[in-house]
Formats: sequence, C-alpha cells, structure tokens
Amino acid sequence: MTPFLDALRQRLGEAGLLIGGDLSAYESDWRKRYPGRALAVARPASTAEVAAVLRLCQEHRVPVVPQGGNTGLVGGSTPDDSGGQLVLSLARMKRVRSIDAANASLTAEAGCVLADVQAAAAGAGLLFPLSLAAEGSCTLGGNLATNAGGTQVLRYGNARELCLGLEVVTAAGEVWQGLSGLRKDNTGYDLRDLFIGSEGTLGIITAATMKLYPQPRDRLTALAACASLDDAVALLGLARARAGDALTGFEVMSQASLALLARELPQLQQPLGAAAWTVLLELSDAESVEHARAAFEGLLGAAIEGGCVQDAAIAQSLQQALAFWHLRESIPLAQAQAGLNIKHDISLPVSAVSSFVAEMDAALAAYLPGIAVINFGHLGDGNLHYNVQAPAGVAPAEFLAAHEAAINAKVYDAVQRRGGSISAEHGIGRLKREELGRRKDPVALGLMRAIKKALDPQGLLNPGRLL
Repeated sequence: MTPFLDALRQRLGEAGLLIGGDLSAYESDWRKRYPGRALAVARPASTAEVAAVLRLCQEHRVPVVPQGGNTGLVGGSTPDDSGGQLVLSLARMKRVRSIDAANASLTAEAGCVLADVQAAAAGAGLLFPLSLAAEGSCTLGGNLATNAGGTQVLRYGNARELCLGLEVVTAAGEVWQGLSGLRKDNTGYDLRDLFIGSEGTLGIITAATMKLYPQPRDRLTALAACASLDDAVALLGLARARAGDALTGFEVMSQASLALLARELPQLQQPLGAAAWTVLLELSDAESVEHARAAFEGLLGAAIEGGCVQDAAIAQSLQQALAFWHLRESIPLAQAQAGLNIKHDISLPVSAVSSFVAEMDAALAAYLPGIAVINFGHLGDGNLHYNVQAPAGVAPAEFLAAHEAAINAKVYDAVQRRGGSISAEHGIGRLKREELGRRKDPVALGLMRAIKKALDPQGLLNPGRLL
C-alpha cells in the first residue's frame, strides 16, 4: 500500500476506504459508456473528513473524482482507466441537518438521496419541488453540481434557483461555510453560483440549504393528444394564460417515444390512442379542489374546441396521476433496454422548438433511412431529450461508432443557429467536453479556465471533465 493510501486509511478508517475487490458500482457510469479503474474509493462520513481527503490529494498530487448517486448521463462522475484517480463518494454523508419551517428552508448533506430530501420536507408539511426520474438514487450534491432541472422547472426553477447556501470543501482542503438561509445577501461575489453547475471541478459540495414551499392543496394531472408540435406549443400558451403559476409541469412525448415504451415496457398502460404528440400537464396550488378541477376541465375543453387538442384524459386519483407520470419517466429506461443511443439534452426558446424538430427529423431521415428519433422532454421550459436510435437490424454500438459525430454536428448546429444550448440539465462531463470547447463563446471559455486555475491550480478536481 502506498503512503497516500496508508494516510487515507488512517484518516477514514476501514469503512471509509475501499481498495481492490469489486468496485464496479463506482467505476462505471449508468449508461456503461465510461467504465474506468479507480485507485481506491474514499467514503468520508463528515465534512472534516472530505477536507482531510483533499489535503492528502494535494500533498500527493492525486486526482479526485467526486461522486454522488452516479446516475449522471455525461460521464462526469466515474474515473478514467488509468487506475490513478481517487473516487470520492459522498454516499455516507446523508443527514438532513435541519429544517427551518418559519424560514421555509432545509439544510441537508450532499449524499442525501433526492427522494429522502423530498420526504423530509413533506414530514414538516412543506414541499421540496426538485423532481426527476432518478430521484430514488440521485443525490442532492450531484443535483447541485450539475444544476439539475427535472419536471417542475416551469414553476420552481432549476436546482440553482432552489439553493440558498452551500458548504464547500476547496481543492486545498479548506471549508467554505456558506450555509446561509438568507434570500437577500448582497455582500460581494455570489460564490454559491460558482460551484453550482461546476460538476465538481472547482470544489466539493458537502451540504446545502434549500428553499421549501407550501404543499399544494391538490394536484391535477392530464394527458392530451396533439396533432402537431405547434399544437402542443399552443396548448402551453393557453395553459399559461389560464393557469398562471398553477401550471407546474408541461411534458411532451412523441409518438415514437410512446411506441418504444409500448414495445419495451408493455405492462404500462397508455390511456390515449396513438397521436403525433402527447402532452402531460399538471396544475397545483389551487384555491380549492372543486374550483381547480372545474378550471382544468375548462382549459382542456377550450383546447379541444380551439383545435390544438384532439383528446384528453384527466387523472381521477393520485394513483392514476402517478401512472401518467410513470409513463413519461419510463422512456429513458425503455431506451436503455433497447440499447445504446445518441442522447441530446438540448434547450431552445419554446418558439423555436417546432422548427428545430421539423428540420432535424427531415435531415436525419435523409442522412440515414430508418433512423429512429425518440423525442420527449420538458416543453414548458424548452428542454428536449432529442435522442437518436439505430435503424432496425443495426447494432447500437456500431451505429454510435459510425454516426455519433455526424449526428451530433447536425443537431448541435441546428440548436446553435436558434440560440439554444447543447446541455440543458445533464451537464458536460466527458461526453460534451469537446463540443463545449468548439461552441462556447471564447471569452466565456477563457473566464471559465481562469476560474478553474484560480480555485484548482494543480488541476486535481475532476480532471478532464467539463473543460
């Protein structure tokens, strides 16, 4: 054992350091695209232990890869294949430290699973609104490190908008205590925003203070069938005009994505018949259940009368509402079962979404006949998961090897022409690092590199990711 590993073991104990054996849970990403080999896995149980690990990494010049729930999709939280990178897992740091109901805030450690944070807030009669398909395994620290979005961004914003303060361990092993519950603090640079979305390249988030909200009195959920994406956008405008802030979710699923779901997960019932586009919309925070349901029915009735909706189904129970959401959230699982695919987590102005999809669907069909576009996402905030699968009979791995670069170029060129982003909520990681270098404004890239150099001069924090 090396002096570095000896020192780590002395500081963390047997439970805090894994060396050798089966480390595959830490070494491979969820998509199995970036398998690596770790020097070891450090599992600190406190902020002080995280700081000690980083001081040792600085002393011995060992690169460190921070890891939360390891549910990321861009290869940002697993080691490379050198065998020289230390994985720093925050999984043991999972306490909810405090809930301040009067301040409508909660402080939790970075290793807290998102669903547990939601449950802790609910136990206090409040709502923590960040919600995404991986909430049963992703962690708060990872959500903040990637500025996660999810299904309620339309109403509550991304993880960044939900965060009031952070506790961060710097590359030098110092602890920044920024766990403020304040909503106003105009005392200089907002250091919090440096670390949110930085993917562990500037410091290690160990805890966060997050905003809470009143629990909605009722949630109303519906599926609506639309003949075109333009109709779905028109429904969004109508819903915003009629429901205002009560509109908390507006998801869209293409016919191809629901057909894939029917093929791979046939046990999931789909209440509506086949339609070009199916919208999942949700309203909450109504004044009363009766008033809300009447307003919801009126909204969908107006949409049908106006021609932007062909058919609709309103959930009649919480169980049915959850089943509607389960359809939307199961599409990534269906894709995983079907094999590797080319994922695009893009954002566009809502006004540009329809033209983008029309252009790209036609361009990809001409480029490779039989190609399958699985398109779904958060239309309410302009975020599409525009994913591309191999034609029938073509091996997914061969498809990626032969066509990923060309397809990415087509998609990202079209996104860039419309003022969009190549990463809406998944981050950059390793998957999009080269694309970021080509497409990000050069001045912005220069500023990012200067910040990285200032905060991590040895370049040991998540090297090779993002920049």
